[in-house]
Amino acid sequence: MARLFKRLIQWGLFACLLMIAVLTYQLLSFQHNTIRLPQEQSVFLIKSGSNIKLIAQNLAMQKIIDDPWLFILLAKLKGVETRVKAGEYRLESGQTPDDLIEVFVHGSSIQYSFTVIEGWSFRQMLAALAEDPIIEHRLEGKTNEEIMSLIGYPDQHPEGMFFPDTYRFPKGTSDIDFLRRAYQVMQQHLEREWSQRDSDLPLKSSYEALILASIIEKETGAGFERPLIAAVFTERLKRNMRLQTDPTVIYGLGESFDGDIRFRDLKNDTPYNTYRRAGLTPTPIALPGLDSIRAALHPAETKALYFVSKGDGTHHFSETLEEHNAAVNRYQLKGRKK
Repeated sequence: MARLFKRLIQWGLFACLLMIAVLTYQLLSFQHNTIRLPQEQSVFLIKSGSNIKLIAQNLAMQKIIDDPWLFILLAKLKGVETRVKAGEYRLESGQTPDDLIEVFVHGSSIQYSFTVIEGWSFRQMLAALAEDPIIEHRLEGKTNEEIMSLIGYPDQHPEGMFFPDTYRFPKGTSDIDFLRRAYQVMQQHLEREWSQRDSDLPLKSSYEALILASIIEKETGAGFERPLIAAVFTERLKRNMRLQTDPTVIYGLGESFDGDIRFRDLKNDTPYNTYRRAGLTPTPIALPGLDSIRAALHPAETKALYFVSKGDGTHHFSETLEEHNAAVNRYQLKGRKK
């Protein structure tokens, strides 16, 4: 009986060793056999949230690999089954399952781009995102408050909080992911610039700097003028003078603005009417670029208190009201009346 039991154990061990040997052979063969592609290159998509099991099943369904379980086992043995990144990947003939795992973990997925324009309002940015064919749209019908909660920053006003730049991203990126990233980039730039600000500014926080930068952004498209525009506004704030800037009035009018600002609009008392109210607006009025942020924190040295558009994209700056009125008569009224 003891001899039989010993022999059964031996046979059991032999069977286990044989199974291990067969599995090892299958795994090694699978690992180094080339994948099958319908053409020289193919694109394989890993959606956000996909696990290694789903990825292996999709590869098998597309007949790129033969055995999804061997693919899963290979990833587990490498210790990377949870490190696969979402995105679109170009697969090439001659690659092996081992190569695929390396590509999915360490390789670069196909990148797309989206540009956030300086001076856009939050509403304009959302409209452009909604038209992008690559970004996954999850914010349709959401309020501004709901959007800020979804990206992880509740109780914050969205205007001006997203950095204008060209962003690259893989397929599968959602508008929520995109906004969260653009928000974080803005905070990084803003806090860095705030820490290096001039010492005598009439600004209490980096958020006030962002508000001022947004007004500067909307006032001029001429880069060299931004520090001068900033200097005028800074001096007015110091003297408790009203900023009296049209872009804030236009923002306060919202969608009712028809493209032509009128005298009655300047008299319309909204929280954003800087002809009627002193100080900064309650929130930014647009997305300021880095140059406008830096101008707000490092205004030029000038005694100017006024400026008026010259009609060519630049402004005439004046130190006195008399000089300013003459400039208005020259550039705006074309000498028709004083």
